[in-house]
Amino acid sequence: MKRSLCGLLVALAFTGCSQEAPGKIEPLQRPPGAPPAPASTGDAPAPVAAAPVIPKDAVLLRWKPTPGTPVSFRLSLALDRGAPAFESAPAEPKADKKKKGDKDAEAPAATAAPATVPGEYTYVLDLDRAGERHLRMTPSGGGAPEDASVSDRGFIIDGLPQRERNLATLVLELPRDAVRPGETWSLATALLTPDALGTQFRRATGGAERRNRVKLVSVTPADNGEQVATLEYDLLEQFGGLLTPARAVPNRGARPPGAQGPASDDDAAGPTEGTEVSATVKITGRGEFLVKAGQWRSWEGTLATSMKGPAQSAVGLPPGTYQARLAPVSAPQAPATPAPAAPTATPPAP
Repeated sequence: MKRSLCGLLVALAFTGCSQEAPGKIEPLQRPPGAPPAPASTGDAPAPVAAAPVIPKDAVLLRWKPTPGTPVSFRLSLALDRGAPAFESAPAEPKADKKKKGDKDAEAPAATAAPATVPGEYTYVLDLDRAGERHLRMTPSGGGAPEDASVSDRGFIIDGLPQRERNLATLVLELPRDAVRPGETWSLATALLTPDALGTQFRRATGGAERRNRVKLVSVTPADNGEQVATLEYDLLEQFGGLLTPARAVPNRGARPPGAQGPASDDDAAGPTEGTEVSATVKITGRGEFLVKAGQWRSWEGTLATSMKGPAQSAVGLPPGTYQARLAPVSAPQAPATPAPAAPTATPPAP
């Protein structure tokens, strides 16, 4: 009996010593199949944006300048005097005069012809250390350079006058998404501005046409794992119509000598004849873009313009056909420091 009582006391003492301290909280166990607990964000790095998924048979065309190593090329525009002229959009027939014997209305004064564009433009696409892309477009002939901010696909975000913006968009802008051979996209160009003619301009029925298409023709392998994407350009903008003179305000009190009958609005309104206005800009081209290097290997095209009346194009080119060609420009080198001249011997004093 005494031995059993002693054993019970020893067992109770051992159990009391093995118990954990009061107040300790046990972690809750996550049920089976539950998602893992999120990691602590105290020292966790910022999430990195996932790279776009590119299908196996597609390519993503992007400019790839690096800080200190810009992408530079030169666009040359040469007038092709031997190219045949093409017709602009047809204008509506002139309206007949309202009354026999009326004099021809004065045609609206034609606007001044656009100034001759520079023969060359130099483009420098740079990437700063903050990751922002900048474009500097410098015309030949000592013209002031123009700056713009662009995206990684060459879309002009801000900057550049209208003429320079259209020319830069033509040779810079790449498709937004990855493309496969045979797929097409459009450019953010506006080659003609018929709205600038004002409310007196009346478009011809069916005389307007617009086509804006760039096509990825093929992707072929090249040396060192490079890929060459061949692009074809087909752009056309065309319109026609009549630009009528402003009608005078009728003045019933003013009657020509010998006029018979009551005054009418036709006496002061004058004829309705207008000036035919039409314009066409057509661009075709073909370029080879290096996918891995992120720049052009070659680009050639034709820009043709035809104008009638006071119309103007938004590319600023006088009427004619121009051959356009891109050529890469190597990075500028520092001028060589001239070697110091050898000291000349001083003649002895007499």
